[in-house]
Amino acid sequence: MNISEHVHCLIIGSGPAGYTAAIYASRAGLNPVLYQGIQPGGQLTITTEVENYPGYADGVQGPEMMVHFEKQASRMGADIRFGIVTKVDFSTKPFKVEVDEEKWLSADAVIISTGASAKWLGIESEQRLNGHGVSACAVCDGFFFRNKEVAIVGAGDTACEEALYLSKICSQVHMIVRKGPEGMKASKVMQERVTKTSNINIYWHSETDEILGEKKVEAVRIFNNQTGEKREIPVSAFFVAIGHQPNSKIFEGWLDMDEAGYIKTIPGTSKTNIEGVFAAGDVQDKVYRQAVTAAGSGCMAALDAERYLGALEHA
Repeated sequence: MNISEHVHCLIIGSGPAGYTAAIYASRAGLNPVLYQGIQPGGQLTITTEVENYPGYADGVQGPEMMVHFEKQASRMGADIRFGIVTKVDFSTKPFKVEVDEEKWLSADAVIISTGASAKWLGIESEQRLNGHGVSACAVCDGFFFRNKEVAIVGAGDTACEEALYLSKICSQVHMIVRKGPEGMKASKVMQERVTKTSNINIYWHSETDEILGEKKVEAVRIFNNQTGEKREIPVSAFFVAIGHQPNSKIFEGWLDMDEAGYIKTIPGTSKTNIEGVFAAGDVQDKVYRQAVTAAGSGCMAALDAERYLGALEHA
């Protein structure tokens, strides 16, 4: 392998975690190079209005907010590049990273902020109406549908938590579950909370046939997978809560991960099992998954990297 360039601090992935890490690393004089990845700006680029990020009193569009993040990181001196990291070799230091399957870099420290991708049902209307009533984050977008009827699909703890969250702000929550009560993946306590909430209707043995509406969500058509019966439910929003997939595959075999593929970090830090490799944002956070928590962990990763690199220089 031919190393074409050496980087002091390499950041893999953009979004709130990556850009925040770049801002802090730049201010610390680490001369960071950031590769934006397959979706520059991360999941916020497919989000419409963001009202829960501090500092935006009137709210902001997700893509616009990511432009602000990128501009600030660039102004601080970060070298922001288009490109996808396709392979890594963390066996020796400096670390080796392949970009776009064609060139290899070496790096003294690596910050991973590749995020996670929501799992979708895979129907056309779901993607067409994404951001127009279709969402994969009830905490992010539920507020826009207060006092309205909404639908949510999923059967795990996350789906139950989001259904309960929506029940407090929406008039009615229609929960679509593919199996019967015995097939619920959620813990018993979460199942009980959902079933005891008066404004949550659960449709057992049901699947989504189509999300209806031209420019925004107006209804969902579901079918019973035992009887084949179809019905339409008027709703203003459709939330998908069937899980997220961390974008961590290229780090398999190098970094410790949990059973779902989230990178494990030492509690209270961004440190992974390999000294000098740090992880921030949704690739290591399956609990909160918010822009503000991702940004906070990006800050942590940059500070951890700064201390690590400082110790190397004075060793």
